[in-house]
Amino acid sequence: MSMSTPRAWHALAASLRGVPASGDLGWDLRPIEKLDHIGAQLLWNHWQQAWPKNLELDPQHRSVLDQVARFTTAAPPEPTKTLAERLKDFTQYGPRIMFVARDFLRLIGQLTLDIGTLLRAPHRGPWRDFSGHLYQFGATALPITALVGLLIGVVLAYLTSQQLRQYGGETFIVNILGLSLIRELGPVLGAVLIAGRSGSAITAQIGVMRVTEELDAMRVMGIPHGFRLVMPRVLALAIAMPLISMWTSMSALFGGMIAADLALDISPAYFMSALPRAVPMTNLWLAMAKSAVFGILIALIGCYFGMKVKPNTESLGRGTTSSVVSSITVVILVDAMFAVLFRGVGFRA
Repeated sequence: MSMSTPRAWHALAASLRGVPASGDLGWDLRPIEKLDHIGAQLLWNHWQQAWPKNLELDPQHRSVLDQVARFTTAAPPEPTKTLAERLKDFTQYGPRIMFVARDFLRLIGQLTLDIGTLLRAPHRGPWRDFSGHLYQFGATALPITALVGLLIGVVLAYLTSQQLRQYGGETFIVNILGLSLIRELGPVLGAVLIAGRSGSAITAQIGVMRVTEELDAMRVMGIPHGFRLVMPRVLALAIAMPLISMWTSMSALFGGMIAADLALDISPAYFMSALPRAVPMTNLWLAMAKSAVFGILIALIGCYFGMKVKPNTESLGRGTTSSVVSSITVVILVDAMFAVLFRGVGFRA
């Protein structure tokens, strides 16, 4: 029984599967001419690592099986953690979460102070940085958000039309598309795209400044990081996100309107006239307010991870990845909170 080839291994394993591992049956291995350690290990595993009651084999084969049985050990089960061990694990990871919360709250507090400074002395504000970030985060993101929103609107309209046609409710596609796109999908889709596009850019920009020691140079020159780096980006995204959200929703509604015309013969004129009746204006204000919160959080998270980058390229890549993942997660969580808090707002009675 030599297991030098995979074919022999699979053949023996297949033949052993039909034989019971234990019981009163005897095992006669004397006809075996050669038994190597691989074959012995296969037999020992099939016997569930216990010697059968009746076993006949040659002495040289028994020595091979004895050696396999001696050195084969089962993995011990993992012990259940005690309360002291759980407390020890919390002391290792709990303070890290508390430190992150502390630093993030400190960043928010510094942003509040910087906005107060800007209101007291507007002429000292970094308006050139603000306008540059507003163009970079807002204007340059319009093509990709319009394309994605258009495609999402087309797909949603076609999927909805297949169900509405079965029940004769084709006209309700205006209500479904209007509420879903303006209230939820438009702001969330725009925020996710901006988190992956601009949030990563914010972290990478500040992280590169950390690697090239520009942040240290600013500190030596007395230039506050929050006033010149964090505040312009937060204000730019707070203003750009509601506009991007509305732009994405408009593109998605346009795609849904075209798809509804092709799939359900609902004319664009009827779609445009029925949309204000189906979607109250409150949904638009709610979506814009929600998008402003998304923009502030994305900018703050990007700045936070950018400030935490260490002066090496590995930390820069890790910080950028963490920024995007955290931003998207926070956007979804905050959107769920808005959905719960305003569940009765913006619907026709």
